[in-house]
Amino acid sequence: MNFVYSFTKNLFTQIMKHEINLSTWKRREHFDVFKNFDEPLFGLTVRVECTAPYKKAKELGYSFSLYYLYLSMKAANEIEEFRYRIESNKVVCYDKVGAGPTIFREDETFGFAYLPFNEDIEAFMLQATPEVERVKVERGLKFPYTGEDILHYSTLPWANFTSVNHARRLDSGRSIPKITFGKLTREGDKMWMPVDVHVNHALMDGFHVGKFVERFQELLNNT
Repeated sequence: MNFVYSFTKNLFTQIMKHEINLSTWKRREHFDVFKNFDEPLFGLTVRVECTAPYKKAKELGYSFSLYYLYLSMKAANEIEEFRYRIESNKVVCYDKVGAGPTIFREDETFGFAYLPFNEDIEAFMLQATPEVERVKVERGLKFPYTGEDILHYSTLPWANFTSVNHARRLDSGRSIPKITFGKLTREGDKMWMPVDVHVNHALMDGFHVGKFVERFQELLNNT
């Protein structure tokens, strides 16, 4: 087990990760093939039903966007492959990953927030709510956290999209999953939302993305 220490928002945090033994890893050959692709990310877009969690968030007084963000983080943290990262041509697995979501502002720009994952939803909300408000009144584009133990999130509440592509540098952040949420729409008595997931094929396959989608929907259904 490796321990990495970092200062984040004036808090001293201990980041725990361990290296995957490539010589015995069942996906070693898959990793060797896909890690050298010019574009190693693949993605898929699905719709999730949000009827129950939307009502629950309102009952609890939570921001719905933070509520489904928390549930998606919970789902991702439960699936080991979503915590894999490529560092110096090695594969490491973090014990826990947080979120780096985009936050839309009134001036029609956006900023980045950093939200550590906390299993306790009350504790998560207490930390996440002021962080979102902080970014909303900030100006410019700052990067509050640059670690790899993170999930990149975007929200496009204006579009009921069926696919998503990303602007990105090919020389950095190649192994961090990217999750995008779209517009909440009603169909009869049900509410639906598109979700796009992009991941590195060197670290996981469609099977693992399917596990994430299934678990995310399960958490949405059972809130």
